[in-house]
Amino acid sequence: MNLDIRLPIGLLFALLGGLLLLYGLATQFTQPGLYERSLGININIGWGLVMLLFGSGMIWLGRRGTTAHPSESVSSRGH
Repeated sequence: MNLDIRLPIGLLFALLGGLLLLYGLATQFTQPGLYERSLGININIGWGLVMLLFGSGMIWLGRRGTTAHPSESVSSRGH
């Protein structure tokens, strides 16, 4: 089985990060008073972006690892 663990983890983080980012953007404009207690800092946008970037990186590494793996096994046998 050629499933790299980075792919499902990356998909999970990218999906949740995208949802958190969209929620932060939506509440920024619809409920501006929501973030008065946190000095006006919308932490949902920041962490949503971080999670989305991390998930995208994991997906990229997982895709890169599965495409490079078969060629390495052939070259290591000497064929």
